[in-house]
Amino acid sequence: MLWLVFYVLYISTNLRENLYLCNMKDRKLLNIELGRLTAEQYRHRKESGLVLVLDNIRSAHNVGSAFRTSDAFGVDKIYLGGICPVPPSPELHKVALGAEESVSSEHVDDVVALVKQLQAQGYTVAAVEQTVHSVKLDHFRREPGRKYALVFGNEVSGVQQEVVDAADFSLEIPQQGTKHSLNVSVSIGVVLWGLLSC
Repeated sequence: MLWLVFYVLYISTNLRENLYLCNMKDRKLLNIELGRLTAEQYRHRKESGLVLVLDNIRSAHNVGSAFRTSDAFGVDKIYLGGICPVPPSPELHKVALGAEESVSSEHVDDVVALVKQLQAQGYTVAAVEQTVHSVKLDHFRREPGRKYALVFGNEVSGVQQEVVDAADFSLEIPQQGTKHSLNVSVSIGVVLWGLLSC
């Protein structure tokens, strides 16, 4: 019986949309048309080989955005280092919109120790930071089959120097303005898009 209710709602929505089709340049897709995975399906899909490490990010909004962006790009797991807010959190959920239920996460106290652990598990660890020898994102090419852990740092101080030292290399987003800084949640989206589109 519940399926009938959803079907009637779907049809009525489509009828309303169809009334305006003659004036539409391009119809927005309905959620039902997007073919979204459930949180359970997401957790059991083929792994992407990408994990995020959030190094002392203090804002629950930025952490929530990291979850939502990670879900969109198929990240396997997020490690929440140090002072990062952790689920469950109403403030984090407000931005993540439930992505904290699909993308698995784990809190760690020591990010340097985590980096070494990930390297021992076969991950190449990239600190997303501006350094003397950083590789520009637009020049980086992901090696097929290689697993990557991307470390994003605190909103003010960035990735800890000890973490930069422990990482395999640093990855930098090329910028042209006066700030030479992006919000960490924006950086996560830019880097994931850059890695997955090359």
